Amino acid sequence: MKILDWYILKRYLLTFSMMLLLFVPIGITVHLAEKIGKILDSEAPISEVLLYFLDFTIYFAHLLFPLFLFLSVIWFTSKLANNTEIVAFLSSGVSFMRFLRPYIIGAVIVALFSLLLGMFLAPKASEGFNNFSYKYLKKGKKAVENTNVFRQVNDNDIIYVSSYDVKNNYGNNFTLEHFEDNKLAYKITANTIRYIEKDSVYRLIDYTKRYILENEDRIESERTKDTLFDFKVDDLIPVIYAAETKSYGDLKRFIDSEEARGSSNVGRFKLVLYRKWSLPVSVFILTIIAVAVSSIKRRGGMGVNLALGICIAMVFVFFDKVFGVMAEQSDFPPLVAVWFPNVIFGILSIYLLYNAKR
Repeated sequence: MKILDWYILKRYLLTFSMMLLLFVPIGITVHLAEKIGKILDSEAPISEVLLYFLDFTIYFAHLLFPLFLFLSVIWFTSKLANNTEIVAFLSSGVSFMRFLRPYIIGAVIVALFSLLLGMFLAPKASEGFNNFSYKYLKKGKKAVENTNVFRQVNDNDIIYVSSYDVKNNYGNNFTLEHFEDNKLAYKITANTIRYIEKDSVYRLIDYTKRYILENEDRIESERTKDTLFDFKVDDLIPVIYAAETKSYGDLKRFIDSEEARGSSNVGRFKLVLYRKWSLPVSVFILTIIAVAVSSIKRRGGMGVNLALGICIAMVFVFFDKVFGVMAEQSDFPPLVAVWFPNVIFGILSIYLLYNAKR
């Protein structure tokens, strides 16, 4: 690599890192100000609170990763343009595509980091973030509304839990209804259900099993009962964040299992799966758009480039959210919902790059 490449690449990575260091603490401060009352009321241990904010940092950074990159590229490229450094580069015989090369190298580095984050680190952070939220911050009616799991696990069984702690494999208000010939044959209830991993059994507290007979019901009850069920622990995880907490391989297997079962939430799960690949691709698209927009010296200076960049970023987020909601709430194909914004902005990046070269 030549001096020009190193100069731009260092500015690319350094500015992006500084943008993360600037905005992530702001996000943490705002989130802390919003949740501090509930955290104090919940009397959560300080160790769990610190882990929660570490998970939030990774979760928040991954969520806004492309936007931080986009704004940082616009920022330092606009400074290069205002200092006429880009004019000097191009006047020395460097083509615009050659000038773009260190940006692409930087995008490769950031995209690989984004891929690693999305495949492995972000799911773990999401699991910790959501577990803490449902355990300490979303109690009462709000927690029930957000964590109710009501799911048909096979042709005959339907299960329900009011909430489930993934970290401790612990659920509340468990119910299993077993049907034969479209008639309820028996119903199992328990105050709590816990998966004992070393024994591969479920432990039920305040266990009751009611057999529905023609003449009268028969009831069995025990204080504690260890038993086996046909369903998996994953079936107890709240749908609202089941997919977010899984690494790429686990998520693919989970989706295959849900498809075989005929789950109505497969579209939501596939949305999370496809975004693991679309996010790194958006890094390249937004980098090219940012360079094309900010490499031209404008009369209004950096402010005009930043304003234009923020508008483009907001439109990108709007498209991503709208199509994401459509895929979650309807039969709209998740693959189209995830990649449509990238396709549209990919076309826009080619157009802007063509004009910038001119």
